[in-house]
This record gives sequence, structure tokens and C-alpha cells, in this order.
Amino acid sequence: MKYNTKSTDAELVSGCRQSDRLAQKLLYERFYGRVFGITMRYTNNKDEAVDILNAAFLKVFNSLDKYNDENNLKGWISRIVFNTAIDFVRKNTKYNKAMNFEVEIQGSIQNDSISQLNVEDLYTLIQKLPLSSQTVFCLYVVDGYKHKEIAEMLDITVGTSKWHLSNARKELQTALKQLHQYELKNNY
Repeated sequence: MKYNTKSTDAELVSGCRQSDRLAQKLLYERFYGRVFGITMRYTNNKDEAVDILNAAFLKVFNSLDKYNDENNLKGWISRIVFNTAIDFVRKNTKYNKAMNFEVEIQGSIQNDSISQLNVEDLYTLIQKLPLSSQTVFCLYVVDGYKHKEIAEMLDITVGTSKWHLSNARKELQTALKQLHQYELKNNY
């Protein structure tokens, strides 16, 4: 079968199961943009995110025999990408497992500048966080995991997860205040 951009997901999956390079290329291209954001949430740069995504797609291609054709393909691929990203973070980020600081449990970022930020600006600020705090922040705030789940995923204590979330919030508050002050100074 000749595959092209109009081939259905089912046709591409069938081709990938037969190790057809064109089907693999087209499936990769079809889902690349849809799942790239997952890897970017858990890295500090685009090159690492692409490496994680490539490793995840290798897992996708090697696991397609386990995929149930009646399931949501995007969801299945997204889960593999997410798990690959978390594995990368777990291997490459050192968490201080002995942290037992008093933490602000449900603090929030309050700043007038946040309402004027677009998504890219906020995302840029999140990317500047230390990777360990960035990861916990994204898992908690963006992906909706609880501290117990985060602790299990990252092999850290619940207290360490809470500390990293608090640290991320404090650093974001500071960055937002600096951004607001910069905007005030340059607008007058």
C-alpha cells in the first residue's frame, strides 16, 4: 500500500506494524506537533524535548502490537510520550530527598502582570525554573497530579514535592514582579 498524508490512523498503524518506513514517518509527523508540548513541559530546552520525543516514538513503534485499534491513538501515544518524559526527568534530575521544609501548601501567584501575559510568556517563565521545581510544578498545576502521585512518579517524598511546588511558585512570583516592574518602567 502507498501511504500519504491522507491515510487514516488505522492505515498508518497497520503500515507501522509491518515496519513500513513511510507509514512510520507519516505517523510521526501527524502526531509530532500534538505531543511535542508534553516533552517541552519537562525539559529546559528544545533539543532535549526532541530527544525525548524521538525515544518515545521508538517505544510507540516497538509497542504497536500491544495497541488496541479501538482505543484513542492520540491518547495512547500521549501516554507513552508522558511516561518517557517522566523517565527522563527521573534519570537526569537530582532531587533532594531529605527536604522536610515547612511549605506553603496552596499558595497562589497573585500579580497584575499575569492577566496581561500570553501563554508563551508564562511558558518561558516556567522554563526558567530549576528543572526539579519545573517538573513538580507542571505535574501539579498543568497535569493535575496530587503530591502523593508526583512523589511516587519521581521517587521523592511528598514533602519534597510540596517544597518544589512552593519553590516554583515563589520563583514565578518573583519573575512576575520583575516583569511588571520592567513594564511599568518602560511604559512611562
